[in-house]
Amino acid sequence: MEQSRGAFALIGAGPMGLAAAKVLMEQGVPFQGFELHSDVGGLWDIDAPNSTMYETAHLISSKRMTEFADYPMDDAVAEYPSHRAMRDYFRAFADHFGIRDRYVFNAEVTEVTPLGKPGDGWRVSWRDASGMQSAEFAGVLIANGTLSEPNMPTLPGHFDGELLHAGQYRYPKQFDGKRVLVMGAGNSGCDIAVDAIHHATTCDLSMRRGYYFVPKYVFGKPADTMGGMIRLPMWLKRKVDGLILRWFVGDPQKYGFPKPDYQLYESHPVVNSLVLYHAGHGDLRIRPDIDHIDGKTVHFKDGTQADYDMILAATGYKLHYPFIDKDLLNWQGDAPHLYLNAMHPDRDDLFVLGMIEATGLGWQGRHEQAEMVARYIKGLQTGSSAAAALKAEKEKTYERATGGMNYLNLARMAYYVDKATYRKAVTGWIDRLRKAAP
Repeated sequence: MEQSRGAFALIGAGPMGLAAAKVLMEQGVPFQGFELHSDVGGLWDIDAPNSTMYETAHLISSKRMTEFADYPMDDAVAEYPSHRAMRDYFRAFADHFGIRDRYVFNAEVTEVTPLGKPGDGWRVSWRDASGMQSAEFAGVLIANGTLSEPNMPTLPGHFDGELLHAGQYRYPKQFDGKRVLVMGAGNSGCDIAVDAIHHATTCDLSMRRGYYFVPKYVFGKPADTMGGMIRLPMWLKRKVDGLILRWFVGDPQKYGFPKPDYQLYESHPVVNSLVLYHAGHGDLRIRPDIDHIDGKTVHFKDGTQADYDMILAATGYKLHYPFIDKDLLNWQGDAPHLYLNAMHPDRDDLFVLGMIEATGLGWQGRHEQAEMVARYIKGLQTGSSAAAALKAEKEKTYERATGGMNYLNLARMAYYVDKATYRKAVTGWIDRLRKAAP
């Protein structure tokens, strides 16, 4: 590869990387893409090296609320697509916008280091079929995803059975004939527990805290298509949505689920229509948090105990950018502190894309993040007044776009934002950058 000090290195060809590649091409910003797998799609390709997908996985948001606005999913695709349908969608997206030629595939980025002070460029090193390679770039865009590094808890005691993380789960047959305990009741934990009850001898679900459960359909329509029909202040939205949940879900506590100790939308809700059904039928037993483990016996904090052959930890994932020093990312606490979750306060040659979660954001919200960054890079190159204003704004004190929401103090919530607040800020900058473009 020829060295290209004028180009950016784009790491990752998952949906966020693809969105970034598309808008960089539209803005005329030169770049070189790097992807660990042999094709695009990121974790949605179950065959990718770092994929944490499992065979029964589907989107928890509906296709119309998730798709890219300028590349809708085919009408024949299910309302809640499978991971294979999503993989095919991202491959078709790459073909449609001519993205594949911009990537080096089967390339593992191993190190990203600055050549000097901000603006002096970066050296990117990677390993491919030819061995170790390196090249110099004007800047780096990191889009390697947020759901590949398992957050494996330290168990209190010693477990003599099989212990695995949700990221290691692939097929329901892994549960055949086993007494299974799923630890963690987020979206993946509940999905996997529903798989397990059809194959395991028994399946229990251990929960540290309560969750709000949202059905996939409300009044015959995907639930996430209902929320934006009428704009409501958060205090009223909570009342209205809470009432709808009571109508369609009932009281999860009667099945043994703990009551949430936070308000609706202060953590990501569980979108699952089956976990309550199976708990109500006695197929799934709800357990409290684990107190300690002795051999195959798990003792719970309510004083009860049970024996298990497998514990599956559905305890989420950690942000993981192993090829770059944390200090370079302005990492503080559980996540980098970046303006609008993407822009370094002191550097205009380093961006993180896709480090964002918000209820209902979809891929279009992430596409907007990438467009803002691409237009900013182009605006700096052309001397845009809007780019200068954005540069000044991002250098100010860090403030996450929470919209006043008091999100739970958890690692997985450290980069969570309020959808309306975030999109208003991002699209506002896009509009200003577009109008100021020559």
